[in-house]
Amino acid sequence: MAEAEEQGLTLRALVVGALLCACIGAGASYGGNVIGGSLLDANFTTGAALFLFFFLVGGVNTLLRASKKSWVLRRGELATIYVMMMVACAIPTVGLMGYLPPLLAAPFYYATPENDWVDLIQPHIQPWLIPDPSTAESLFEGLPQGTQIPWGIWVGPLLAWGVFLLALYVVMICMTVILRKQWMDHERLIYPIVQVPLDIIKGEETSGYLNSFFKSKVMWAGFLVPFVLQSIIALHRYHPYLPNLRLSFDLPIFRNTLSIPFFLSFPTIGFSYLINLDIAFGLWFFSLLSVVEKGVFNILGFISPEQSSVYGVGENSYLAHQGMGAMIVLVLFGLWAGRKNLKGLWRTALGKAGGEDDSGEILSYRSAMLGLLGGLLVMGVWLWKSGMGSGWVVILFLFGTFVVYLGLTRIVVQGGVEVARSPMIASDFVILSVGTTALGSGALVSLAFTYIWAADITTFVMASSANGLKLATETGVGKRKRWLFWAMMLSVAVTCAASFWVLTRESYLHGGINFVGQGGWSFGRGAQYPFEYVSRAIQTPAESDLGGWFFTGVGASTMALLMAARRHYLWWPLHPIGFPISVLGYPVLTVWFNVFLAWLIKVFVLKYGGPRFFAQTRPFFLGLIAGQFVVAGVWLIIDHFTGMVGNQLGLT
Repeated sequence: MAEAEEQGLTLRALVVGALLCACIGAGASYGGNVIGGSLLDANFTTGAALFLFFFLVGGVNTLLRASKKSWVLRRGELATIYVMMMVACAIPTVGLMGYLPPLLAAPFYYATPENDWVDLIQPHIQPWLIPDPSTAESLFEGLPQGTQIPWGIWVGPLLAWGVFLLALYVVMICMTVILRKQWMDHERLIYPIVQVPLDIIKGEETSGYLNSFFKSKVMWAGFLVPFVLQSIIALHRYHPYLPNLRLSFDLPIFRNTLSIPFFLSFPTIGFSYLINLDIAFGLWFFSLLSVVEKGVFNILGFISPEQSSVYGVGENSYLAHQGMGAMIVLVLFGLWAGRKNLKGLWRTALGKAGGEDDSGEILSYRSAMLGLLGGLLVMGVWLWKSGMGSGWVVILFLFGTFVVYLGLTRIVVQGGVEVARSPMIASDFVILSVGTTALGSGALVSLAFTYIWAADITTFVMASSANGLKLATETGVGKRKRWLFWAMMLSVAVTCAASFWVLTRESYLHGGINFVGQGGWSFGRGAQYPFEYVSRAIQTPAESDLGGWFFTGVGASTMALLMAARRHYLWWPLHPIGFPISVLGYPVLTVWFNVFLAWLIKVFVLKYGGPRFFAQTRPFFLGLIAGQFVVAGVWLIIDHFTGMVGNQLGLT
């Protein structure tokens, strides 16, 4: 054990990790845009990392153990590699890079006399933010054959954005370091997302050539369920005469004004089986309760006059306010609950006695605090220089941003909710809180560019980092643990470079508007929407709506009461973790049925078989998770060689 831990952060681990991160960056960008296949990097599951890791340990490491034992990757090295790949999964498509090139060129490519973006949008764009506007058409429609790709025009904007993104990711990682001990040691959160790689890594302790995880017949039984069923669906798209399977249907309710989706998601069932029963109960209960609330609103015709983003509860802003109020309380209450730990951490950072021990962290608490404060300062100045306007706008925006990031990270690591969004994104939080009249055109255009990294946030580095720290803590990466921070930053740099190169190259060669799947959205409606939204706001300025503030208060007070009941009454059955995101429709509502199934199965398992039977059945549900991501990755490779496009297997 000691020998394995000593060799965690080795040169070969960093090299292998960096190569696999490059594969994720390039492969996810190509698969999600050109092939239009399954998005293995789009959610908090970090499916691309699990897919590659499954074959790295089950295939490569097994062969090395049988032929060249000195080359076998050890536990600590495997943990380092997986942490790097988890971070990498937050970059290529919806996490960042899928929106960066198209949104920087969209205000010029989609400008028409009808939308008047030439006068409304373009004068407020800082020139250092964007590449040469005259090249926007070639990014969306492709270059003439034989023309060289103009890489040089991207150097300036990438350097400018690189400064901001470096500060953002440093802040995210520092926050997870600061909260790690409170969440992991004091509150003992479960971190369901890392349970499969954790079991795989721990399986390396067993004797013999084959990892014990891959010896489990129960795991393979679970693995085959999604692998076989999803392969049948994939084959039907190749050969329509073969039978097809439908894993979803919608049940119309409330006079057909909305519907309840029933969607079979094998990873969600697997993750939900691992969490506590009260958390699972709260997740599916609040999802259904929100359906009733929406139905009543629809029947009564009670709709907010505000316009909120499609990246939240776009159909009714009042519900978005309600969810955001609950999210704010979730974050602030969590910080208050950990105040003793945070106070000790602060004493350590200042070098005073009586503080918290930071010897087990990837950063000293002093470094984490300096990174947090310095990163926030860089972000604030950068946003101000980008045109966001007054300092209070920047502060309000950053507050909303990190409420969303911290709240979703907490929900992911505690509830295993791998498919989640915030009920309201940070730019909407600012616009709807103070009104467009208080902001001005420059600030609104600057907020539109934040959609690149703070809108379609179904995954981000903070959540990957939090899960990664759990994996590193449980498996051990040795005395060089402080190097893990730099391994994460290496992962970010490599993945950004690989994903940008593939996405931009394919755009210039084939035209971004010709992409399918995620690329069809990010170069199409996804690229237009932010500027359409702010152009409407510029043309029709409005004050903030008091109804929105009222529903923010409703959400905040309800969440506070739920958390107080949870804290003071042991018999209270509803865990509040699912309340902030319950107001969302797609994609969160699509997983309620799977959480319910997992909860129901676990109730019977524990009642009639007890903890021992739960431990015996656990590998089956880990197999459900692994099988889904492996089959999705396998079919991505097959589709590449056959030329099939749009063969997307449901991962949510």
